[in-house]
Amino acid sequence: MFRILSLILMAFTLAACVGGAEPKWAPDDQVAAARFVAGPPTSITLYTVINNNSQAGAHSGLMINASERILFDPAGTWQHPRIPERNDVHFGITDKIKNFYIDYHARETFRVVEQTVIVTPEVAEMVAAKAKAYGAVPKAQCARSVTSILSGVPGFEGVTSTWFPKKLMQEFGQLPGVTERVIRDEDADKNHGVLLVQAENAPN
Repeated sequence: MFRILSLILMAFTLAACVGGAEPKWAPDDQVAAARFVAGPPTSITLYTVINNNSQAGAHSGLMINASERILFDPAGTWQHPRIPERNDVHFGITDKIKNFYIDYHARETFRVVEQTVIVTPEVAEMVAAKAKAYGAVPKAQCARSVTSILSGVPGFEGVTSTWFPKKLMQEFGQLPGVTERVIRDEDADKNHGVLLVQAENAPN
């Protein structure tokens, strides 16, 4: 009985990780054209979407600022028509695109927790390479895929394997030097689709 209840809870908790497992591979010219270099410091940023009603973690995403800035959005539903994607890795993450990603998830029923840790260029490249090589992520495995990518990376030993975005957030928050901010948005859910269309039509 406990196992059944655990599985039901897991399905409810990970309800926002509903995309994924559909391989996508943008052509080389699109990826090269979208490439965005944010510059130092190199860093890893974890995004966690929290349900404001249940307080459960709903989704995990990982932004990697290495020699280029990319976004690993495992099993996510976010996309942008001008941003090429290869198996849940999105390229060309400018500040404006980063803000679109946050705004897509933050609304009256969800908040976004942004946690950033500064890392060496070598560590940033290692995480970026693992994200690019991971492949399309099945539904409900957003947190699990992020912990798999961080596994074995120097400095992230405190992040253990988990299926739960909130547990991942809590462990990431214990990393030395991590900074955190919470993004809230009072936009109604019914307006969310309209705002997304506006964002997609805006220039990079």
